[in-house]
Amino acid sequence: MRKNMFTWLGPLAGLAGLAVLVAVPPFLKSYGLYLLSYWLVFVIANMGLNLTVGYAGQKSLGHAAFLGIGAYTVAILLKAGISFWLAFPAAIVGCFVVGIGLGFPALRVQAIYLAFTTLGFNSAVWLVMRNEEWLTGGTFGINGIARPGLFGFSLEGNLAYYYFILATAVLLALLLWRLLRSPWGKAFTALRDNPIRAESLGIHVQRYTLLSFAIGAAYAGAAGALFAPLVQFIEPAPFTAGASIMMYLMVVVGGAGYFWGPLLGSAVGVLLPEWLRFAQGWYLCAFGAAVIVLMLWLPDGLLSLPDRLRARKRARAAALARAASAASAPVVPAGGRP
Repeated sequence: MRKNMFTWLGPLAGLAGLAVLVAVPPFLKSYGLYLLSYWLVFVIANMGLNLTVGYAGQKSLGHAAFLGIGAYTVAILLKAGISFWLAFPAAIVGCFVVGIGLGFPALRVQAIYLAFTTLGFNSAVWLVMRNEEWLTGGTFGINGIARPGLFGFSLEGNLAYYYFILATAVLLALLLWRLLRSPWGKAFTALRDNPIRAESLGIHVQRYTLLSFAIGAAYAGAAGALFAPLVQFIEPAPFTAGASIMMYLMVVVGGAGYFWGPLLGSAVGVLLPEWLRFAQGWYLCAFGAAVIVLMLWLPDGLLSLPDRLRARKRARAAALARAASAASAPVVPAGGRP
């Protein structure tokens, strides 16, 4: 019964959180709606990164590049007169294909070497965004990115577009939930825990390594495709290598390998700096100190706290059981029988 309660606790908490996200925004001002929308964009992107890093165990520091590819794909196609509803899947498919290409180095290098490889990929993509002005506008960027309409309803308003992002995030979360509970999800976790054992069990390690990068990149592409109409102006600055490191930090802080980790991690990375703006020039120092303390106290992320508390409770119960067993054991004299 207790196990069933914990099984339903996550979905119930998710439904309660969704109800809040639906009910509260109409009472928020424009900037509050923008922050929530911005947070949801990073939730979507970090769901993909969590699959790559947390579930498949790959070290990727190039995720902001896929966010940028998705954003620029939509912006460029919209400027060319192509509908958002064609540009959106094009951004996802494009990032999926590029993600497969980025996954190939993971077949040869791992750990810190793979992290540096993906970091180099991010830097290369950023340089293309910055220098190829004929395509991306360079440092001047692309402005006037229109928001789409849906079934005759305009999504130009901040509230309408927020609900569109929320609906997309829920749909992608459900798809990921289903994926992680399928044989593919078990293969990803086996790849993370022990690649050699996974291969001995018949899991195609190379295939699932590439898929982990491709699906994670596709989620970032979807997030970028939503990000461009949200801000209605894009330029290379949000897609630097530093942004990729920040996204990786969000996943780790929230809890890599926990389904709800990207929600909490993205809140820390997006909303916490806003709450710390009262510190003015010191807010980045305060934010960095908060993250350092958190990682020292909970190195497996915020969502590892319940597991850590349960582990302590089990260890305390085992210690008490050993102490009770030792107290009830008969005392044997040094030179003979009891």
